Amino acid sequence: MARSTATDAPIEGLAEAGVPPVDGIRTGIGGWTFAPWRDNFYPKGLVQRRELEYASRRLSAIEINGTWYGAQKPATYAKWRDDTPPGFMFSAKAPMRITQSRALAKTGTQVEDFVGGIAELGDRLGPLVWQFDRGTRPDRAEFAAFLDLLPREAGGRPLRHVLDVRDPDFVDAGYIALARSQGMATVFTDSPEHPSFADVTAGFVYARLMRARAGSATGYPRDELEQWAGRVRTWAAGGEPDDLPRIDPQQVPSPVARDVFVFFIAAAKERNPAAAMALHALLEAR
Repeated sequence: MARSTATDAPIEGLAEAGVPPVDGIRTGIGGWTFAPWRDNFYPKGLVQRRELEYASRRLSAIEINGTWYGAQKPATYAKWRDDTPPGFMFSAKAPMRITQSRALAKTGTQVEDFVGGIAELGDRLGPLVWQFDRGTRPDRAEFAAFLDLLPREAGGRPLRHVLDVRDPDFVDAGYIALARSQGMATVFTDSPEHPSFADVTAGFVYARLMRARAGSATGYPRDELEQWAGRVRTWAAGGEPDDLPRIDPQQVPSPVARDVFVFFIAAAKERNPAAAMALHALLEAR
């Protein structure tokens, strides 16, 4: 039975072990604190301080959104690490004070501080997401210099970086080529609000699915989840789905197997845990 790092009783019906990825594929949600999930995901009466403990044993990954607003203390990251089972993984948004800086190339100290702190997640640390909102289009040269600042390892472990540039005029073949030269992934957003493209630019894939509907118990109807399961498996096998848009369709995909992170984000957020678990079940069944 799963136990908290505190002296709380086990959570009834919850296994101690986490949810292993399927062939390197992880499915998850953004954050773990959301009031409607206390009606359809968390057990009735579960105290809020144990929600991460529960969620991390029903999902294989969670994207931390709170770090976008400000980095946490290393002790907080260490507690999150200890509240989650071996094999679980976090991704995390980098603080907006870095990505919204007017002097990106001079943010090295801030980058080091953020990475040095979040390295306390240890082997639970997955990709770091660097989000550049629409309206904050970076200078091309500054952006390239900024990418050179991002460390490739922390705490003796390799780091994986994800770029989420939301200005459509910035997202072009040059941007794809730069990300690929740095070995950094770009976000597939599946969203009408942000640039949405499926070019693979790194040795892993990062997708944020943003079309859940409240009218479906699993956020997406089964046929759509089955379609996503096929696409995700194609990514994991080293291919690129032929029904998703790409900016540089001439690029030949690598046949090497990849890790894939799929997060259900925003939209009908109350349905996202069910969507992530349903997709995981479909992947397991194949």
